[in-house]
Amino acid sequence: MAFIRQTLESFRFAWQALRSNLLRTMLSLLGVTIGIFAIIAVFTLVDSLERNIRDSLSFIGDKVVYVEKWPWVFGGEYQWWKYFQRPESSYKEYRLLSEQLENAEAVVAMSFKGRVTVKNGNNSMSSLIQGTTLDYNKISDVPVSQGRYFTQQEIDVSRNVVIIGSDVAENLFPNQDPTGKTFKINGLNFTVIGVQEKKGESIINVGGNPDIKCIIPYGAFAKMFHSLNPNVRIAVKGYASDQGLLELESEVRGIMRTRRGLRPLQDDNFSINRPEALAQAISGIFTVLTLAGWVIGGFSILIGGFGIANIMFVSVKERTNIIGIQKSLGAKNYFILFQFLFEAILLSLVGGLAGILLVYLLSFLDLGSLDLQLTAGNIALGLGVSSIIGIVSGIVPAFSASRMDPVIAIRAK
Repeated sequence: MAFIRQTLESFRFAWQALRSNLLRTMLSLLGVTIGIFAIIAVFTLVDSLERNIRDSLSFIGDKVVYVEKWPWVFGGEYQWWKYFQRPESSYKEYRLLSEQLENAEAVVAMSFKGRVTVKNGNNSMSSLIQGTTLDYNKISDVPVSQGRYFTQQEIDVSRNVVIIGSDVAENLFPNQDPTGKTFKINGLNFTVIGVQEKKGESIINVGGNPDIKCIIPYGAFAKMFHSLNPNVRIAVKGYASDQGLLELESEVRGIMRTRRGLRPLQDDNFSINRPEALAQAISGIFTVLTLAGWVIGGFSILIGGFGIANIMFVSVKERTNIIGIQKSLGAKNYFILFQFLFEAILLSLVGGLAGILLVYLLSFLDLGSLDLQLTAGNIALGLGVSSIIGIVSGIVPAFSASRMDPVIAIRAK
């Protein structure tokens, strides 16, 4: 009980010392505030970017490979002149893969046409049109908030039905339920069967922003646009295991090489792309950003740590007489040590909390598609770093105070 009482007394002395020198306290914690702000701001930014990109990648699917003309290359030289000569993927190749693949959960053909004006009476907007086959919702996230998804019959007979994005619904059918209503795409009437949940703009919109998208059966898309836009993207979803995905890639490669009549020594004239490659490339950027945050914040914290240490040495010098009196009245060395060490930690924690508060205020700024969220983990990291800086900065002054001779300390002026 005596130890606990003396520890609490140390806290009280530390708090009184900080309150009695507010200006000095503010100046000394400024470096820690800036350092913690820099580190936690970068960590919060990186976490928010990762979350935003994961949400974006959910629209291109998990455990999915894409068979296309152009490869997804991240870093190095992009040999476009080599890829330019490749043939486009075709609908016939999609049919062949869907019939022969044994390790695929779903095979989908899709095509895109951007900047198409869609109209409903006097309301119109520019939209992205996507034609797709039935299993598109198995390889990509299609959250239908109103209405329903396509049926097999609608896909088979290429019926003029459409699932629209939230922005399309708001612009063409303001203050209305769009399901069951018709509007024109490229001069043809389409009936709305579903409306997607609002997604919002994303940093990465692979396949386009779903809010401005109109998804229609592939056959209906082909009748309207294929004379102008013949290329097809083929998506193949594998089963859960990575091993199964590797087998799927080998199977796809074998079927495609046979279909295109490639000899054993010839290179592939198609690309098998995986979204994971994009995620890995982006993770490298996040690593650099995190390192930059630690470097920038580290210099600020280093300066703040020296400031705290300097203030603590001054505080010890100012209170030498009090230290001598306390020790002459029976105060133990650890009591004096804790008294100054707690003051340094408290000073550093206040600076850390100020930095975290600045990051929290930053999260209220409108940064477009990026939603900054200060997580509990980053708050704990900021407080932990602050505590360590306080201990490192205050341990030497606190130790020197605890080792003072009471007689010499009382005589000091």
